[in-house]
Amino acid sequence: MNWIQSLQASIDYMEDHLLEEIQLEKVAQQAKVSPFHFQRMFLLLTDMSVGEYVRKRRLTLAAHELVREDVKIIDAALKFGYHTPESFSKAFKKQHGLSPKDAKSGKGKLKFYNRLVIQVTLRGETAMNVEMIEKGPVQIVGLKQDLRCVNGENLIRIPKIWERVNQDGTTDELVSMNNGSIKGILGVCVDKSTVMPDTIEYWVAAAHAGDSAGRFQTMELPASKWAVFEVRGAMPHAIQDMWNRIYTEWFPSSNYKHAGTPDLEVYSDGDPTSESYYSEIWIPVKS
Repeated sequence: MNWIQSLQASIDYMEDHLLEEIQLEKVAQQAKVSPFHFQRMFLLLTDMSVGEYVRKRRLTLAAHELVREDVKIIDAALKFGYHTPESFSKAFKKQHGLSPKDAKSGKGKLKFYNRLVIQVTLRGETAMNVEMIEKGPVQIVGLKQDLRCVNGENLIRIPKIWERVNQDGTTDELVSMNNGSIKGILGVCVDKSTVMPDTIEYWVAAAHAGDSAGRFQTMELPASKWAVFEVRGAMPHAIQDMWNRIYTEWFPSSNYKHAGTPDLEVYSDGDPTSESYYSEIWIPVKS
């Protein structure tokens, strides 16, 4: 099963279980990746979280039923996962711009979200500079924090972490300790979903050979084959755009899959607001 077929299998699974409690772990199993990596992939490809997609599809189907069939609002609420008519009405109005009662009466326009279908488009006209290297194990030192991935919470909190460590001198300390085989300050994502559902461990760190000192913790990155992507441009948009291209262009056209171990963002010295700023994305891959 290729990358596109795996993603479509996950979407089909969600559609087949829309009236049930959907477990992200089972959705990700269809794509043969971890829940964290599936959520990241899905968000980059669709600009919405898995939870948003499920909610929008349920409210779309609910609208169809209210308009076409003689369904009571309380019955529709329970069928589509809402415990009270009030919570259903609030969510319904947020999506459609009118109440379930008005929808039944034929007042106003409804906003429908159709079932996602993966289609192949020709992209890749802009070159991606990527190097395949084998490296490791690599010891890193730094600070870590557990982050929830539900509804993109991790994407909101990570920039705040960087703002804090840049202001309190943490990054300067890590720069002085960076004597390992990867040069630069690292943002490291560790999938913890097998221990704590919907959770990652996020590190701000540096590669360091030797004992750690003071307040920093250590972790060893396993030996891996890495796809190293060159990123040029101002932060955070340049690196966000490259993540999007990796999942929408590179993975679908390559023979590689994510290996499931931590991936890295590597930040060099220089002005991160400059359009010439250099950074890298390191992804552990397997055939």
